[in-house]
This record gives sequence, C-alpha cells and structure tokens, in this order.
Amino acid sequence: MSKQILITGASRGIGYETAKYLAEQGCKVIIAARSEEKLKELADQYPNLITAISMDITDEENHQELVDYLHQTERKLDGIIHNAGLLINKPFKELTKNDWQQQLDVNVTAPSLLTKNLLPYLNNKSHVLNIGSMGGFQGSAKFPGLTGYSVAKGGLSILTECLGTELADEQISCNCLCLGAVQTEMLENAFPGMEAPVDPESMGKYVGDFVLTGHQFYNGKVLPVSLMDPS
Repeated sequence: MSKQILITGASRGIGYETAKYLAEQGCKVIIAARSEEKLKELADQYPNLITAISMDITDEENHQELVDYLHQTERKLDGIIHNAGLLINKPFKELTKNDWQQQLDVNVTAPSLLTKNLLPYLNNKSHVLNIGSMGGFQGSAKFPGLTGYSVAKGGLSILTECLGTELADEQISCNCLCLGAVQTEMLENAFPGMEAPVDPESMGKYVGDFVLTGHQFYNGKVLPVSLMDPS
C-alpha cells in the first residue's frame, strides 16, 4: 500500500521538491501551503498522487478543514513533514513583539498544534518529521539578524525531543533534521549572493527518504544535515 505523507510549506523550495520526489516513489502526498496557484501547478503534474490543500498553518480553523478532508476520504497518514517556516532577517535590537510572535507561530506553535490535531489520523509506526535549521542546533555558528529565527527553530528541536517521548507509546516517532545551507529563496533572502553547496532537489530526496525510513533508526533525535554553516 502506498505511503501517505503530508507536507507543509510545499509550494516552493525543499517542500516542493520533497513532494515531487515522494510522488515519484509512488507515495500519495497531501501538499499544504498558502499559495494555491503553486500548489495546483504541482498537483496537476501528479494528478493521481498529489492532493493540494491551500491553508494557513497558523490558523487552527484551517487544521479542522484538513481533518475533515482526511475523515471524509478515510485517509490516514504515515508521515507529516513540518517544512513550512518563516525567517525574518532583522537585527535583535530591531525585532518587534510581532516579529517574534510570527516566527514562533509558524516555526513552533503551528507544528505543535497541527500534530496534535492530526494524531487520530496517524497510522501506527508513522513518522513526524520537523524541518529545523542549523541556526537552532545547539553549538552551531550563529549569525546577526537571525536571532528570532534561530530561537524559534531551537524551540522546534526541543519539541521534537519531547514528542519523541510523549508519542512513543502510540508508536509514532518524531525527529528533526537541522538543515544547513540549501539554495532556496529563504537562504537567498537571508544571505544575498551566497551559493549553497546543496540544491533543493538533492535535499528534497534526502528528506523524502528520511521520512519513509529514518524512524526505523531514530526517535526524538535532532540531527544536523549540513556541509557548512552559512557565512
């Protein structure tokens, strides 16, 4: 039976490429993001394998729409990839309360609540995979302007460790991949002109393979996936 995977933030970059890769492996993929047009474009390439749902992951009412869809179609998930993220590149002394709240909402709160709301629709031995950042990995290099983002991604790392324990009795694994430099729009906005050593297609394949098999070897782990830190 085909694996059923949900990917947030799938309208571009790593999420987009991960969805393509999983579909090419025969998985049935639900892609979620706010950009309805880009989601539809991807779903149209794989009409029998990819389902597009336009949603704002920070809005719990949208979570209910996804729950209703799973209930009505009698679908259950083998994996969730929390790929959606928000980076506000701004010096610490200029960060506003709203800047902090937005980054925490997208990078920590939304994955927490969406996982909770989807628990009844996760199969045994399913895998919750959080896409973190080397900025949120303890002991990694830190950079000016990325304090809010790094703190939020650090929270996602701790959430991963907690859920690895909390959900173990339900046979649900949770891991976090802390990605280094990948040539995405987010990286280009944070580090203009930088050339990353990894392209989104390669990282999409890695993430896709990991959501399918990584939980056979890891649970509650925060793992660096980086050839270098941005500099």
